[in-house]
Amino acid sequence: MIRKALLLKIFDAAYMQRWNDKMRPVDLIEMDKQAHKMVIAYLLGKFEEDKSGFDWINIVEGGIFELFQRLVITDLKPPVFYKIKQNSNEYKRLREWVYKELESIISPLGPDFCRRFAGYFSNTEEDINKRILNAAHFYATKWEFDIIKRANPEGYEIDAIDKDLRKRQEQYQDLTGISQLYKNNDLKNFIDLCGQLRFQTRWSHLSRTPKTSVIGHMLFVAILSYLFSLEMAACKRRCLNNYFSGLFHDLPEVLTRDIISPVKRAVEGISDLIKEYEKEQMQKEVYGLIPKEWHPEIRMFTENEFDSIINIDGNIQHVTSDDINKMYNDDRFNPRDGKIIKAADDLAAFIESYVAIRNGSTNQDLHVAKLSLKNKYGKMSIAGINMGEIYADFD
Repeated sequence: MIRKALLLKIFDAAYMQRWNDKMRPVDLIEMDKQAHKMVIAYLLGKFEEDKSGFDWINIVEGGIFELFQRLVITDLKPPVFYKIKQNSNEYKRLREWVYKELESIISPLGPDFCRRFAGYFSNTEEDINKRILNAAHFYATKWEFDIIKRANPEGYEIDAIDKDLRKRQEQYQDLTGISQLYKNNDLKNFIDLCGQLRFQTRWSHLSRTPKTSVIGHMLFVAILSYLFSLEMAACKRRCLNNYFSGLFHDLPEVLTRDIISPVKRAVEGISDLIKEYEKEQMQKEVYGLIPKEWHPEIRMFTENEFDSIINIDGNIQHVTSDDINKMYNDDRFNPRDGKIIKAADDLAAFIESYVAIRNGSTNQDLHVAKLSLKNKYGKMSIAGINMGEIYADFD
């Protein structure tokens, strides 16, 4: 069961400033970095799916576990952390301390989740899945550093960091996706395009703390969608479809910007018009940047993302998440819970408004959003998940 403490702990990543000892032309936030990293991990993973030992679930959960760890060791600079990892005894003590700090928060997710979380870090071998995550982490870090370097080319440590990143780049050249990123401008442009969502602020017309980006919101929704999927005992494909639909559900906003719900509801038909425009722009600007065989999957993640669907003999059918639980919770139906993703999207918006109000915002729009979402889900259950119980935590 997802509880208030876990939701607020995950949201702490929206406060965490990166590169805060360097001159930055823009804020670089941990939540955004982790989101960008998982977008890159998806791209790298698509090139490695046929490799022995590859497992999308391990990549998704590894990304979640690494974010949780980062929430605890936020004050450790990377060179210090890597130094500790080289000493097995010191790293073991650090892992145990991190788990102790998080145990009460993650324990409601169940003993199996806690066991996998602890086991992920105790196994120090780099299999193909960890290698993909490490490479994605590296590329997202380098992406940030390139911004800092352009703003401060003669700054302290800039040359040393640049040399270290170039050296690390060579370590991942065996991954097809990494080599393709440096050969194929289209793939690089896709990562850059997704990266623009780091600078696109949600609720941009309101003053609030912390500011959150569209891409950071997308990761929050993806994590919640995955955790809800585990609670439903969803099949593997369903878990993955829910996670990646959450991770990419707002990708079209890089082309249209974040259009707030009141605007979409203001005029009858405007929401459908926006959706149609998003499809046109995705076809024009995005699909040409990625391999054609990826298009159906990205289309599922970004179009009608709040519809619950299954696939029977190549035909998409619209069902309810309760139907999926009863009859279609099997990889062969390629199920996706749009209602769960919508619930995760709304829960993330609720947390954003709740935290902003707690931090002193008196804006009436935030109060209205918080109350309306709480009323909407106060007595709602979706596929066996008691949403009202989650919102009741915030009374």
